Amino acid sequence: MIIMIFIGMNMLTMTMDHYRMSEEWKTVLNYMNLIFICIFTSECVLKVFALRWHYFKEPWNLFDFVVVIMSILGLVLKDIIEKYFVSPTLLRVVRVAKVGRVLRLVKGAKGIRTLLFALAMSLPALFNICLLLFLVMFIFAIFGMSFFMNVKHTGGLDSVYNFETCFKSFILLFQMMTSAGWDSVLSGIVNEKECKPPDPEIGYPGNCGSQAIGIAYLLGYLVISFLIVINMYIAVILENYSQATEDVEEGLTDDDYDMYYEIWQQFDPKGTQYIEFHTLSDFLDVLEAPLQIHKPNKYKIVSMDIPICKGDLVYCVDVLDALTKDFFARKGNPVEESADIGEVAPAPDRPGYEPVSSTLWRQREEYCARLIQQAWRKHRQHKDQSSLSGAESQEELKQADTAVLVESDGYVTKNGHKVVIHSRSPSVTSRSTDV
Repeated sequence: MIIMIFIGMNMLTMTMDHYRMSEEWKTVLNYMNLIFICIFTSECVLKVFALRWHYFKEPWNLFDFVVVIMSILGLVLKDIIEKYFVSPTLLRVVRVAKVGRVLRLVKGAKGIRTLLFALAMSLPALFNICLLLFLVMFIFAIFGMSFFMNVKHTGGLDSVYNFETCFKSFILLFQMMTSAGWDSVLSGIVNEKECKPPDPEIGYPGNCGSQAIGIAYLLGYLVISFLIVINMYIAVILENYSQATEDVEEGLTDDDYDMYYEIWQQFDPKGTQYIEFHTLSDFLDVLEAPLQIHKPNKYKIVSMDIPICKGDLVYCVDVLDALTKDFFARKGNPVEESADIGEVAPAPDRPGYEPVSSTLWRQREEYCARLIQQAWRKHRQHKDQSSLSGAESQEELKQADTAVLVESDGYVTKNGHKVVIHSRSPSVTSRSTDV
């Protein structure tokens, strides 16, 4: 976030350039530019030192690296670049593109990224439409040169916008492609009065227009280019945007996983890939949709059966895997585990991964502990109190408030959530436990 503030300050500094600046003002801006280069270079060096070769796997990091190199070259080779190539101001402007990283921090940027994704998916179709539009413009440019090459420059026709050459015809048709200025062009090509008629005796072609041909020409071009071809661009983009939106709503995207790891960093600032089990409820509550599970989520965590490692810790990938399975289960497409999933050895890239329990088994252990405590209290009450009936009625009330009801196929909690019990043994077949 601090780097984003410096980027904004750098943008503000660039706006301070103006015409006829004093030497003192130029010196101040040069020093400020030097400060920003040092800040961005320090950020790049620290990232390379911390991430090593992993730094270059991220496209944004590659972009930052190129920007820093170009900024340093623009500072060192300032005089040479100004004399032989381009102004170093153009190189400094490239650094402003880093502000695009703000899109990863803004909550509402997910829709913008979806739109950009839809635009990228539309590029092949847009290229074909562009070729079609070029073909239409080429045909009408040839027609325009044939009919209106010698028309007098009136209305929207002048020395730049006319039909005298193929290139100028393209310029004029490109202007009218979005229906801009077609009325003034029409008044020029239908001019039949303020002009000189053709003289075959001396071979003078004349500079008069044609009302019938001019109206038919512009009407045909505007209908084909503006009302059909141009709107095809919009139709293709909207179709791909609709498809991209449906994909986002129906499944998980890379943005959802990026969001998950960004929030995980807040709970795991040291990068151990583990968080304490008692913070899991808070972590699931602060996640964003569609992975978010609002509080109270105790029994939801139990039903997800997340492994608990040694030291009462939960592993990052295990939580993400459980959330992904829960998401597809809510969508009606549950992920089925393979028969040999319990026999798969832990991945070698999981340091200290020693699962000793799970959220489901932890709930069973707590429930069994409550039953033992209740039995012990009942025994002490039966021994100490004279009235056995009064003690039994009190115990029934306590048990009704705290106990979990048992059904033949699992447990039912107080708030109605059903928890099905199944073993986390390495064996494939589930074991039933009679509590």
